Amino acid sequence: MEKVIQTLKRKDGERRIPVLKLEIDYELQTLYDAMQASEIEQIELSKGRLEELRSEWLRLEA
Repeated sequence: MEKVIQTLKRKDGERRIPVLKLEIDYELQTLYDAMQASEIEQIELSKGRLEELRSEWLRLEA
């Protein structure tokens, strides 16, 4: 039963990774725009969101 659960989690993760990559790309663009406009608050928000996305990606890859 444990192996079935692990297999299901792996498949969910495999489906999540492409979406996660798109979210990272979008957030990087948001960060770039904020940096160009010198929007300090948005820069910090984007950096925090990118860190969350990075952590999630690392969990899924493991």
